[in-house]
Parts: sequence; C-alpha cells; structure tokens
Amino acid sequence: MNILVKKYGQKHCSARPDTGWERENKDIYFPSSVAVVDFAPVIFARISKAGKCVSPQFASRYFDGFNFGFLLYPRLFDGSVVDCMDHCSILPSPIYNPIVLSVADNSFVLSKDGLDVYAIACGDLESGLIESAIVSASELTSIRIGDYLAVELAAPANLVSRTDPSEELSISLRSVFCENETYANKLIL
Repeated sequence: MNILVKKYGQKHCSARPDTGWERENKDIYFPSSVAVVDFAPVIFARISKAGKCVSPQFASRYFDGFNFGFLLYPRLFDGSVVDCMDHCSILPSPIYNPIVLSVADNSFVLSKDGLDVYAIACGDLESGLIESAIVSASELTSIRIGDYLAVELAAPANLVSRTDPSEELSISLRSVFCENETYANKLIL
C-alpha cells in the first residue's frame, strides 16, 4: 500500500510509504535533529480499483471513500526537508462515503493548541478534485486497491519550530470533519 501525494500546485504525484501513515492516533515524536515541522492539509481518498492511465470520465469509479487529514514536513537543522518520515501522514478514520462531499456545509477544521490553522467547507473545494488527482496519479504510475491518494489543499505552512536541538516543544493538534473529531493528539519536537 502506498500513499500517493499530489502536492499543491503540482501536476504529478509522489509517493510515501505506508510506514509514514499515522493510523493509531498516537502522539508524534520528532528526533532532536528536526528544527521545523511544516504541515499541508489534504483531502484523501481510498483507492478501490486498480488502474493505469485512468480516463477522466471513469475516475469517480476508482475511489470508494474519503476524509481530510494533513501531512507533516520536517526540516532538519541543516536546512534539508525530509519528505518522508515515520508517522508524518495523518490520514485519520473514518472513511466517508463520497456523497458526503456534495453537502456544501460539511467542513474540515484543523487546530493547533485550540486555534484554527486551517478550515475548508466541502462547498469550497474545486469540483472533481479527487477525480482529477486520480487521473494525474495514474498517468505515470499504477494505482492499486488499498492505496491512498492525498491531495494537498494548500502549500505547506509552519506548524512549529525551534532554534536549539535541546529545546523541547509540545503542541496539541485536533482535526474535525462533519462535527466529528478525527484526530486529537500531541506533536512533540
């Protein structure tokens, strides 16, 4: 199982391994070499049909559910960005039926220490966003049953940073979709 990622503003997808998926809703710990953690909110879909070069008219047949989450992008003290680290793909349960997307008022909110850092309503999403990403992802790689496709909804933004490796920071993260809490835990840097 892969996590295919369509980065904000890019046409093609990259992949993250499933070891990066935080599926148990646990606190996330980063090593002392990490100086900054950025985040990008995503809508993600569970792929339900294998395919390659999927046609736009059939793309809706290739996923059976979705939810919102976020990806974490750690940056080390030497300035390098780590695109993939364990537990940096926050793709929470449950998986919602695609029909839920048609309710414009359903909204996703991500908050840090009780303050909203990102919010979007289903009515504000680009029409056919997931289907378009499936077409794009399948152009260069095969998609398989059980893969997840995450589409960034905004460019990565700073979540937390520190200037000293011995400094320990802790923030609380919480996400809500359709008035249901989908994630609530700490990020410890």
